[in-house]
Amino acid sequence: MPAGKPVKGRHQARKRAVDVIFEAEARGLTPAQGAELRTALAREQPDVSALHPYTITVANGVTAHSAHIDDLITSHLQGWKLERLPAVDRAILRVAIWELLHAVDVPEPVAVDEAVKLAKELSTDESPSFINGVLGQVMLVTPQLRAASLAVRGATAPLDTDSGTDTDTAEEPDADPAD
Repeated sequence: MPAGKPVKGRHQARKRAVDVIFEAEARGLTPAQGAELRTALAREQPDVSALHPYTITVANGVTAHSAHIDDLITSHLQGWKLERLPAVDRAILRVAIWELLHAVDVPEPVAVDEAVKLAKELSTDESPSFINGVLGQVMLVTPQLRAASLAVRGATAPLDTDSGTDTDTAEEPDADPAD
């Protein structure tokens, strides 16, 4: 187990994900690379807290879907360009949109509420309402985007030719359902 204790709770994990994404962007890294560096630092220095597994999941997810997430943000900005937004707002929006599209265990209103809370804690006075507005617009198309994503994954998943099952969803005999 890595040195340090992981942060507890999803809110703190999201906040750390925003920190990792913010720092990674400032350093010219992907969020996944930022999480890897932070994880290595926690192993080497006992006074550095380990990242919560959810923080790592979010960082990896934002990295994997960064172009789509940024396109979605950009398409819902009115009178703004993505690069003109405060960096912390970009990080918060990236976390929230990844959750809206890919975190099936997070209800949409929770993702939005958490993003607004983070904006209140970390950003400008105007940011919470701005982020709420952008995410409200994204929520209108989230069901269609999730369905399209599932359809694409289903259409492109390789089939196990012996059993005719989708190899991405076929159960493994020793698989841990928590993984």
